[in-house]
Amino acid sequence: MSNTSLPLSLDIVVPVYNEQATLDTSIRRLHDYLTGQVDVAWRITIADNASTDETPAIADRLASELGDVIAVHLAQKGRGRALKHVWGSSPAEVLVYLDEDLSTDLAALPPLVAPLLSGHSDLAIGTRLGRTARVSRGGKREFISRSYNLLLRRTMSVGFTDAQCGFKAIRRDVADRLLPLVEDDAWFFDTELLILAERAGMRIHEIPVDWVDDPDSSVDIVGTAVEDIRGMLRVGSNIARGRIPLEAIYAEFGRRPFEPPRVPGFFGQVVRFAAVGVLSTAAFALLYLVLQGVMAAQAANFVALLLTTLANTWANRRFTFGVRGRPGAVRHQFQGLIVFGIAWAMTSGSLVLLNVAAPNAPAQVELIVLTIANLLATLVRFALLRLWVFRAQVRRGVAEAPTPPPASGGPDASVSHQPHSRGPHANAPTPSDRKTAVADGLRQEANPS
Repeated sequence: MSNTSLPLSLDIVVPVYNEQATLDTSIRRLHDYLTGQVDVAWRITIADNASTDETPAIADRLASELGDVIAVHLAQKGRGRALKHVWGSSPAEVLVYLDEDLSTDLAALPPLVAPLLSGHSDLAIGTRLGRTARVSRGGKREFISRSYNLLLRRTMSVGFTDAQCGFKAIRRDVADRLLPLVEDDAWFFDTELLILAERAGMRIHEIPVDWVDDPDSSVDIVGTAVEDIRGMLRVGSNIARGRIPLEAIYAEFGRRPFEPPRVPGFFGQVVRFAAVGVLSTAAFALLYLVLQGVMAAQAANFVALLLTTLANTWANRRFTFGVRGRPGAVRHQFQGLIVFGIAWAMTSGSLVLLNVAAPNAPAQVELIVLTIANLLATLVRFALLRLWVFRAQVRRGVAEAPTPPPASGGPDASVSHQPHSRGPHANAPTPSDRKTAVADGLRQEANPS
């Protein structure tokens, strides 16, 4: 359709770096699809990341030959930097990002942007890890992708399943609020954006995609994974320390959840914690037996205990203490890692004592000693979780309030996004309360008359 007479609905951004071999084919294929299948006003933006080959010239030629295609040239390299620049200046209602190789089937584009154009969701991502997704890629990439996303979900307590799929969209008003908070300018950019969005209570829509791996991809998988882990540590630390104003963003865009569940009583906590502990201990034993054959006993103990502790903290947060809200999740995981340090000291100490008493003890004896030490550490973990990590929830008797007060604002705080936070079980006592300022509304919810 012609895009000259309508407000711009979609800006499809394609970041590129030294893609002279495939750029022409990919952009023409994308342009043909949009022309025939998308019935809202759109444009394609080629974002050149300081390419050193013929990519800039090809991008300019495509922009001159094809309608609704523009080329933007950046002096510095970085996918995140390119998206920040283009998204930050685009007038489009919805901003899209696609990988240049078009590995994702373009048929997924309309369902990706539909919930954003309708206002139902705030961000949308394609997932290669959904049950109905169809993916063709090597075993190494598959293993690294699934391991990274599993680690991300367990350590950052996020719900989205595929952080690095190059197929994402975001509403412009949401991007305007979040982009200044994203520090990364490279591959971790979209993961960081998703973490902040979910922590701020925004709705992230996922669609399973058909995805074919590009065998000629120049991405350094190992290097990217290392940078991603560093990014997770940085973002997690900033959230735990309150350095990111997520509460203020929640006040503007967040969707108020249903009434938080009650925290189980002491007996229920003991039963649930015991069940989680039994599963954790069994998982620890299995992991240790597997790892002990390929690494030293101390290293095997450390890795097995670390992995089971991450899962243990998540399970106890959700099932033992009934905490389902997003706020506080990262802090709880960091506190859980401190508990892990204590548990590791206990189990490692037991292994040291065993090695002193019986230097040639077989692996089966090591396993028995470590299992007993792990059971004792589990008791210590319960006490620390109940009296320290989740103390506020236990004392209140309800799950952590998932609607935090705004960090800034006042009587004139924005209420234009209230439709996103309404629901049949919203906490606001009356319809008139929904029309008041965010801060006043939250205080009324906390102290209903």
